[in-house]
Parts: sequence; structure tokens; C-alpha cells
Amino acid sequence: MTIDMNHNIQKWARAVGCLSLVAAGMTLLLHTSCNRQERRVTNQDTTEVVPLEQLMLPDTAYASADAVKYVVEQADSTPSPLRDLDDRYAAADRVMTFRKNLLRNADFGGRVQGTPTAIETAWEFTTDIDTVHTSHGVWGGGTGWTGQPLYAKWTDAEMQAFRTSGALTADFGREELFVASLCGRGYFINFQTGKLSRQKLDLGNVIKGTPSLDPDYQNLYVGQGVARKGGIMGCEAFDLLKHERTFYFGPDPKAWRNWGAFDSSPVVVGGYLFWPGENGSLYKYERRQGELHRVSVMRYRVNGAAPGIESSLCVYRNYGFFCDNHGNVICVNLNTMRPVWHYYNHDDSDGTVVCREEQGVPYVYTACEVDRQGEQGQCYFVKLNGLNGQRVWERQIPCRRVELTGKSLDGGMYSTPLLGLADCADMLFVNLCRNGADHVMGQLMALSTADGTTRYSVDYRQFAWSSPIPFVNEKGELFVLACDAGGNVRLVHGKSGRVVCQTAMGSNFESSPIAVGNTAVVGCRGGKIYKFVIK
Repeated sequence: MTIDMNHNIQKWARAVGCLSLVAAGMTLLLHTSCNRQERRVTNQDTTEVVPLEQLMLPDTAYASADAVKYVVEQADSTPSPLRDLDDRYAAADRVMTFRKNLLRNADFGGRVQGTPTAIETAWEFTTDIDTVHTSHGVWGGGTGWTGQPLYAKWTDAEMQAFRTSGALTADFGREELFVASLCGRGYFINFQTGKLSRQKLDLGNVIKGTPSLDPDYQNLYVGQGVARKGGIMGCEAFDLLKHERTFYFGPDPKAWRNWGAFDSSPVVVGGYLFWPGENGSLYKYERRQGELHRVSVMRYRVNGAAPGIESSLCVYRNYGFFCDNHGNVICVNLNTMRPVWHYYNHDDSDGTVVCREEQGVPYVYTACEVDRQGEQGQCYFVKLNGLNGQRVWERQIPCRRVELTGKSLDGGMYSTPLLGLADCADMLFVNLCRNGADHVMGQLMALSTADGTTRYSVDYRQFAWSSPIPFVNEKGELFVLACDAGGNVRLVHGKSGRVVCQTAMGSNFESSPIAVGNTAVVGCRGGKIYKFVIK
């Protein structure tokens, strides 16, 4: 199909114009039917209907995309365009994927009163411990990187449907958590009591990443991180109405990279599930209850090498953004699965790209590690224009790679940045591994979104892989909760950087927490899952 680029750009301009009308005080309504979406912009007696096609970003490729050598394999000749542009995650009272929504900008809805003075433990849950020696050591229990919990508040109909599975315990309740553990098991936990609410799931292998709940079906998607036995690993889906695994894929015999892990947390966009893999592939699936059917896959190389994707896909409209372990930041048109633009950010990048629309333009933020650079280097933190990949600013932060017993610890950013909100909307917050650079092991850094300059930093005595999360009080003040590898949990006043309260649990928090009301839930490498109350 031939696409008129200028026509698409004109349609995009009209769509942006409609969005600017919304900013001026008009009402935006969303309507989806017959596989098309319309946005209606209403001002008194006039209504403008914008078809889905005009909301789609252009199907084009900038010159930078020439660096990406790719193929798109289609399951058949039937086109698979997105059916809508809804973010099914953002408005839900659930946390169904890593960093909650398609933009990965993580307002979990955390709320507190006044200035908190204490972080108290409401309960702790103990996982099993796995003592199997894998090719990458013994993983034990608890959760690793990224290891974020999922949360759902079920309806009466959903609760009744689950009862047919025969997997519920006496502690099954309306509010439920799901945590995938390093020990290779998945745990459903009653949010209120901290007790097991369903029978454990056997996940087959070590799980490091964050699973996803389907926003339309009772499907749970889990990516395996390290093979326990036989070297076989991949991605899997569980039908929660049956409480059993109904889909497994891996290894992919056509993959261009021979590492079959799936640390990425998949997302549903426009009716399809998108799942990046560490085998150098981005997969697009059709879903039904308990089923996945592959529609297409994009495989790519840059400079002759197929990198692995550990970050989770960030999505703005029909554009998907991800980074990989060779330092590539890539934008893909999710309709066609073709690259739109490419940006090289110097080094291995595992933290997930985050996006926010600013004055009608989507901007993406990401940073790299110090790995391929050697023992010393820079964490390159960048802000890019999401439409074309052009750099707005770059901030270089010195970091180091250090050798620990049995492994290397890279410097830089493993966490996913937190874009500020409330009174800190012009800031972003990130946990960094400095590893001795500037005599600091870890830091929470607050940067300006306008130019990347440092507003302040909070020093840690340990490195930090966990991603910070927000809490907002009734005055519109932001507080940032951040964990580190020393087992410390801090609540920081967002505007000033003052630590208002903290607690020490004595175990490595690699995992990222979630916020539910005035509580936070997070797992650690010590075999525990904690629920904290912010008071």
C-alpha cells in the first residue's frame, strides 16, 4: 500500500489542532465502534468528528531509521492496523502492566495527607526459595529487576467467574495482587491481609521482569528471565478462569539473537498485544480468552548485531518506543511494525522509555548505563522529540562499573524515570547507580524537564535499580518514594529533596513498587513482599 506522506502530515496537524481546542476548554469524547475510533471535539452547538485515520501518526521513516536493518514477518496477508488509540490502562483502578499505562509515566494514584512522618509495615509475604544452580547462578526467592507487582480491584462478576477455576483460597478477596518471583512461582496475594488468595502458579523458570494483565480478558502474560533446566525459556500466557497455562512460545527458531528471555512487560494497544523480546524481536499478537495468535514480528539489527530488548514498550498513539542493550532508541509504527526513527544513546539501556505530551508534542526521556564504555563512563540522559527522534537536550552524568564477588555491577540507569506531577510537573526523578563516581554509590536525582539541569540529589550508600513512584497530598505537593539495594525505603519531598521519613528493611530492593492509596507494595531479593503504609 502506498502512503502519501504529506497527506498524513496534514492529517496529523489537524489532529493536533483538535487537541489544542481541548486545551482551550472544549470537551473531548471518545467513541469506538466497528473497528474505528472517533474523537469528537464539542464547543457549544458545534461538534467536529475526527476519524481514527486522522489521529494516526504518519507512516514514514526518517533518515536515522536507515541504521536499522529489519524484516517484518506477517502471519498472513491480512492487514493488522490498530483498531483504536485508547489507553485501557491509564483510567483503570488497576495496575495491569509495568508503570501502569502506555506512556509508562506512572501516576499510580498514590495519595497522602499532609506531610507524612512514617513508613510502616502493614504485612510481609514470604515466597518460596529456589536453590537450583542455573547457568547464571542461584536465584533464591523474592523479586528482582524489574519485579513490579500487579494490582486489581475485581468486580462482582469477575469474582464469580474466578470461582469456577477451583484455585481460590479462603483469603480470596476483591482486592488482589499478583507477584512473579525469582523462585519461578507466581503468587496471588490478598491486598488487605497479605495472605495467599489463590493457588500458586508454576511459571517454569526464573522471573525477573513484570508480568501484565490483559485489560479485556482474564489473561495473565509472563516473560521468563533465566532458564532453570535445559536452557529453554520464552513467554507464556495463563487463563485465569482455568488457572492454567494455555500459551507458551520459545525459543524462536527464526530469532536473530540467541537469548530467549522476555523481561519486558507487554501491553495491549489498539486490540493487539505487543511483546518485545531479548532475542532482537518485537512481536504483535491477536488475543482471545486464554489464547495468543501471532500477527507479525519485527526483527532487526544495527551495525550488524541484533540487540536484546529488556525495556518495556512505551506507546504514544500508534508509535512505540523502546531501547536495547546496544544503546539504540527506536520508534516503531505499530500499524506496520516498521521503524520510524533511530537514536544512538551510547551504551546498554535497560530502563524503560517514558513519554509525555508537552504543548501537543510527545517527548520521550531515557538514559543508558556504563557497560560497553568500560569501567568509567557517562550515563547519557536524553530528551527526544517522539515524532522524529531529534534530541532536545543531553545530560552526561559520570558513573562507574564495579566488580563484585562473582559479577560486574554496571553504572548508570537501570530504573525507569518518574515524570513529576502536581507541584513538580517541570521535574523528573531517577534512581542512578554512580558506583563510586563523585564518591557516591547511588543517587536519587531530580532534573529539570526543560533542560536536564540538576535541581538536587539525594545520596545513597548503595546502588539503586528500583524505579521511584509518586504520592500527592491534598495541597498538591508531590512526595517521591524510592528504594535502594541496601533495603532502604525513603519518602522525599519532591520540590526540595528533603527526606521526610524512611525505613530500613535490610534487603536488596531491585524491584519497582506500586502505590495504592496511601500504601506501597514492593518485593525484595530477600524472599519477601512488603506492603507499606505512608502515615
